[in-house]
Amino acid sequence: MNILIIGGGGREHAIARALSKSPKTDKLYCAPGNGGISALAECFPEVKATDLDGVLALAERLQPDYVFVAPDDPLVMGLVDKLNEKGFKTFGPKANAAIIEGSKSFSKGLMKKYNIPTAAYETFTDEDKAVEYIKSKNRYPAVIKADGLALGKGVIIAKDFDEAKAAVHSMLVDGKFGKSGSEIVIEEFMDGTEVTVLAFTDGKTVKPMVSSMDHKRAFDGDEGLNTGGMGTIAPNPLYTEKIAAECMEKIFKPTIAAMSAEGRPFKGCLYFGLMLTANGAKVVEYNSRFGDPEAQVVLPLLDTDLADIMEAIWEERLDALDIKWSKNSCACVVMASGGYPEKYETGKEINGLNSDGQAVEAASSAYVYHAGTKLDGGKYFTAGGRVLGVTALGDNLQNALDKAYEAVNTISFEKAHYRKDIGKKALGK
Repeated sequence: MNILIIGGGGREHAIARALSKSPKTDKLYCAPGNGGISALAECFPEVKATDLDGVLALAERLQPDYVFVAPDDPLVMGLVDKLNEKGFKTFGPKANAAIIEGSKSFSKGLMKKYNIPTAAYETFTDEDKAVEYIKSKNRYPAVIKADGLALGKGVIIAKDFDEAKAAVHSMLVDGKFGKSGSEIVIEEFMDGTEVTVLAFTDGKTVKPMVSSMDHKRAFDGDEGLNTGGMGTIAPNPLYTEKIAAECMEKIFKPTIAAMSAEGRPFKGCLYFGLMLTANGAKVVEYNSRFGDPEAQVVLPLLDTDLADIMEAIWEERLDALDIKWSKNSCACVVMASGGYPEKYETGKEINGLNSDGQAVEAASSAYVYHAGTKLDGGKYFTAGGRVLGVTALGDNLQNALDKAYEAVNTISFEKAHYRKDIGKKALGK
């Protein structure tokens, strides 16, 4: 079959690689794609993921058997709906289900209505009322979230009243996150261990994937600003079978049932951001797609054909599919542009990669996922904040991390920045 992947980051590279291994895959296309993805798929850089009409026109020209919509923005904007209307089979939720990520006030309301464990919260559009609420609670840290999509950066954890007040002002008055921050959610800070669990679902059945641990902060020791993710490991050693069983009964199944009960059946990949607290697992956030860079460590551990899963979800027969996972560990270290997640420069030549965008000196022991690169004249250049996700498998976590960092050390570009402590907390270091 021919498959068109929508998106152009590390997540889409991971999806392309997984689908390229399927005997069912004849041809891969990607729009817009990136330098690394171009080694696996024919890319259409002129078609942006958020250009719904452009994507539709491309699909009508290529006539793919499936369109895999990977990023959050086009899902929330209704790309799946548009494609389905024209008769295309898709992977990804329709807009009325993608709202679970597109609006935090919706997702929090859903959890409250269906008794799915999460942090206590209130929503606001008025600055004075929001500040008054923070003052009345007088509990810190306080979590202030933009209601809509903000590239994974719309969350501010305020250490005191002044920081919380400034965060509210920056969103509601200064428009730091545009329309996404015109409504905010203020919630209690949850103490515990964060875990990400991605899950395949066809709207009726939910099948969780291997757990993972993201590293959101820009610098070692979880310092600095929140980013889209500076590295990941899978599986998360703190996510035990007992916790997994609890999450299945109290969070995963109830969420899928709640969405169906609301007339919003969710088909695709649902991301559960969880906090393991003293009072059990609670939902931090939902995403309506594969995480980035979680996909880069979870998909390499998938032993079942991703194309088979995609078809089973479309045909709503996921319950009949036995999804198998490797017993190995996987680690991903993100190499970012200096200055990310704030101001950074692009166009820097990347050294240490071969013609396929893989690490010359570590091609056998690691795989390099491209998040923000451009291929020009046979050379790779930086084209984003997060540039590469250097990933390795190992028979244990330490082994996987050693291989990933070994490969990182063979790749360079001007002002490259990466965390040196990915996975350390999971190893108890």
